[in-house]
Amino acid sequence: MANKGPAYGMSRDVQSKIEKKYDDELEDRLVEWIVAQCGSAVGRPERGRLGFQVWLKNGIVLSQLVNSLYPAGSKPVKIPDSPPTMVFKQMEQISQFLKAAEEYGVVKTDVFQTVDLFEAKDMAAVQRTLMALGSLAVTKNDGNYHGDPNWFMKKAQEHKREFTESQLKEGKNVIGLQMGTNKGASQAGMSYGRPRQIIS
Repeated sequence: MANKGPAYGMSRDVQSKIEKKYDDELEDRLVEWIVAQCGSAVGRPERGRLGFQVWLKNGIVLSQLVNSLYPAGSKPVKIPDSPPTMVFKQMEQISQFLKAAEEYGVVKTDVFQTVDLFEAKDMAAVQRTLMALGSLAVTKNDGNYHGDPNWFMKKAQEHKREFTESQLKEGKNVIGLQMGTNKGASQAGMSYGRPRQIIS
């Protein structure tokens, strides 16, 4: 985008805190997954935050990644024949990936902003989005995930419980401890000294 000079004061402090959140070990794991998921044709980035950003910047690798998580007939992101060179086309490609990631199930709070990647403002946010996408892919277990399932945490799944009418009625007879109890320690029989003696 625009050429920017160095940041000073509070802006520099904030940017350095954001940059410290970037995890190099996580980058290695994500690169391994993307290559396993999309094939070796996507190549590999140079090590480090800047290399990772340049690799993903035009949005093509990300689009191939999200497309690979869908079955053969339904690819959510259209990938151009040649990688886009114009800035707004690259940003549009990233936006298409983000929309497809949300449709796949990534929570909106886990999705990075386009400028986080394009201008390398917050590459840790990009890592969080890719981790959330990988976790969802492992959790869905629909046969479209490729790679080691141990690279990502499985998301918790809903576990519905069915109760019979008799079990529900039985539950109404139990006094919850939040309402108090009629058993256990009480103040019955306690005395707090002698009552005040008033002599007239």
